[in-house]
Amino acid sequence: MLKRLGQIELAICVVLLAVITGLVFVASIMRFFGHPLVWSVDLAQLLFIWVCFLGADKAMREKTHLGMEVPVKYLPYKYHLWVELACSVIILAFLAVLAVKGYELTLLNLERTFGDSTLSYGWVTAAVPVGCALLGASLVNNMVNAFRRRRQGALVYSRTALEKPVPAPLEL
Repeated sequence: MLKRLGQIELAICVVLLAVITGLVFVASIMRFFGHPLVWSVDLAQLLFIWVCFLGADKAMREKTHLGMEVPVKYLPYKYHLWVELACSVIILAFLAVLAVKGYELTLLNLERTFGDSTLSYGWVTAAVPVGCALLGASLVNNMVNAFRRRRQGALVYSRTALEKPVPAPLEL
């Protein structure tokens, strides 16, 4: 199921990035001809915020975030795992607070309009609780997998030799 969610997230991110690119391109052409699209910047920013949160979740699930590897990489595996698990609990607490406050902020911003558009600013702030919930779910999944596969040397944030993807051969 998580693999399917990852595929859906990737498809959404690709579509959103294509829309952002097209929107900025069309807006710059229209501005050149003296007919600016005043709402285009606002919509591009809104979509970019969602892409950032969805991309962060994908990076969390695939363990490609920047990590704190230097302080713990010299620890024995057992301590390395426990440090990562402890940090994960702290991050989960932070994500929970952020999700709750983001939800409250979304409710406060429902009637506020976003820039020059008629869109509700709630669409912008809704990215925070949704993104935090997705990140939290991915982090919990990573923690459970690392704990279950601790005999094989799995970690929460760091990819082990078993988890590193094998690059596909180049075909001409």
